[in-house]
Amino acid sequence: MAIGNNYEIFNGTTRYKDIAMKNLKLLALACTSLVVVGCGTGNASKEPGQPKRAECIAPAKPGGGFDMTCKLIQSGFKTTEVLKDPMRVTYMPGGVGAVAYNKIVGNDPANNNAVIAFSTGSLLNLAQGKFGNFTEKDVKWLSGVAIDYGLVAVHKDSPYKNLNDLIKSLKANPKGISFGGAGSVGGQDWMQTAMLAKKAGVNPANMSFVALEGGGEVLTSLLGQHIQVAVGNVSEVGAHLEAGNIRILAVLADKRLEGKFAHLPTAKEQGYDLEWPVIRGFYMGPKVSDDAYNWWKNAFDKMMADQKFDAVREHQDLLPFELTGEELSAYVYKQTAEMRKLSEEYKLSK
Repeated sequence: MAIGNNYEIFNGTTRYKDIAMKNLKLLALACTSLVVVGCGTGNASKEPGQPKRAECIAPAKPGGGFDMTCKLIQSGFKTTEVLKDPMRVTYMPGGVGAVAYNKIVGNDPANNNAVIAFSTGSLLNLAQGKFGNFTEKDVKWLSGVAIDYGLVAVHKDSPYKNLNDLIKSLKANPKGISFGGAGSVGGQDWMQTAMLAKKAGVNPANMSFVALEGGGEVLTSLLGQHIQVAVGNVSEVGAHLEAGNIRILAVLADKRLEGKFAHLPTAKEQGYDLEWPVIRGFYMGPKVSDDAYNWWKNAFDKMMADQKFDAVREHQDLLPFELTGEELSAYVYKQTAEMRKLSEEYKLSK
């Protein structure tokens, strides 16, 4: 299924468009009959490790957080001119990144051209053993590019005016409040809800949680008042906030955000020590060449050092999170270890 000129959906295997194959065959014939410098690359010369055809794999259907993460760097590389050739975005849905992770590690570990999007939800699933036998040590972590934060939202007509109102009601009648979040039990939206329940002294097993397909469906359900409380991410709610359709009870950040979200209260300032940062970044296969890995790392460093990228990221309602290489690997290992303990606490690990 094609989407525009640079987008393509596949499930587990790559399907190239007929027209693309014809163009490649014609290009190959031209290259065999002509002596052309840089034939087929789009550049006169390539740096060591530079991808032949840059690809960002979003391990989900179009329209979600992974898609947004890929579109962020697609636009960022173009705007900053760090990557001269266009980057294509492809889609590999399944298991909040599990399908893509398994394919890259098991079947395509030396793909020097592809970077794969991940999020905190991916790390949570890794910690819970939902990526099969693979762990966080089985890929090369490349770059973080942005950070988002969890939040708790209600309909504009909700009787809950602040987080304390919700906590009091949850204590009084745990099953009387319907929470909605993306993903299943054990996922990051459920985990945020479970942490909130724990602060109320409520067993998470006794709360009412509606598992929905994605952040868009969660907000649609909230606006239709099919659920009473939505748990999601800050980057998903900008348009609804501006329209005045929803009320944010709490942002799960250590301090108030800046810019247009500065008026939103945190859980901490309301007396509840709750944080849920959502990092967005990329990894590569375990057997990519050193030249390729270093080229991509340097490319991300250059892009994020350019002020033009700040504007691209801000447009997505995301905040800076700029770790690459070994620094990102250390962060991922620490976060996954903490999530493994948290999952064991909630009896979610396999």
